[in-house]
Amino acid sequence: MDKKTIFITGTSSGLGKLTAIHFAKLGWNVAATMRTPEKETELTAYDNIKIFKLDVTNVEQINSAVNDAVAAFGKIDVVVNNAGLGSYGPLELAEESTIDWQLSVNVRGPINVIRQILPHFRAAGGGMFINISSHMGLTTAMPLASLYNMSKFALEGLTEALYYELNELNIELRLIEQGGSKGNNFIDNALWNKNKKITAYNELENKITYMLENASDDQLDDPQTIVDAIAAQATGESKQFRTIVGESGKALIGLRNSVPIEQYLETIASNFK
Repeated sequence: MDKKTIFITGTSSGLGKLTAIHFAKLGWNVAATMRTPEKETELTAYDNIKIFKLDVTNVEQINSAVNDAVAAFGKIDVVVNNAGLGSYGPLELAEESTIDWQLSVNVRGPINVIRQILPHFRAAGGGMFINISSHMGLTTAMPLASLYNMSKFALEGLTEALYYELNELNIELRLIEQGGSKGNNFIDNALWNKNKKITAYNELENKITYMLENASDDQLDDPQTIVDAIAAQATGESKQFRTIVGESGKALIGLRNSVPIEQYLETIASNFK
């Protein structure tokens, strides 16, 4: 059987890097993409991992990375749209550039990658896109995350719609709903909307910041469980369209689906009063 190839965005750290290493150990070819490949040292130790420069907001870079990956490995079987970042804080305080940035990375980014890969998948007679979403793509579970929530809700809608669009082409769509995980440097990587002249949101900001900075390990998922969920989809072990990872996410989504939206929103809001 031919060795399969997986193409992963955002592999410089966190979930993306763990996923690249996991598939390399499974014996897959791995096209690991990142914005600054010249800084990478860990993934270069694997013979079946090749690193390609790719910023998901740069269509020309994506096109080059896809072509180079196909040239290196002969084909691409699975794509993991993992690259993503978050903007947090009051919407009123967000810079115009921040709003555009959040859409550009988390929404246009996956769209850009999918559009560049589709001709290859069509020619090959099939393939799979695994889009890394979030519990917050299905639940508005935390205040001050309107832009991030919006971007993940958009990814959910995009993926569901593409299911119908690509079904007859044997191109599969999957969603991984992850939550907070250990070791992902969430606080450091987030972009916060702030304005010292406006204090109306300070109390809520303080509550959210405290909650995030003091999250205990038992509130965070083991990132390997997310990697395992990705692998189950890529290998065909699981056929689920949407995989929810972590007990907190399952509880939140269960609550969202079991009560009227008004009750759900008030229940979540009451946690921050």
